Amino acid sequence: MAVPKKKTSKSRKNMRRAHDFLIPQQVSVCPQCKAPKLPHRACPSCGTYKGKEVIDLSSKAQ
Repeated sequence: MAVPKKKTSKSRKNMRRAHDFLIPQQVSVCPQCKAPKLPHRACPSCGTYKGKEVIDLSSKAQ
């Protein structure tokens, strides 16, 4: 059975676990309809990105 020769220090243990924490997803506000949206993506409610309509949602509603 593999047994460690030395105790893992608190510093080494914490460096190994440094990427294990969760980051809450950032949400921005759409300037057109003021709905929450993910940054750098088209707005799912109005279909605009950087002031231009990129997704035609009128055909999707029917």
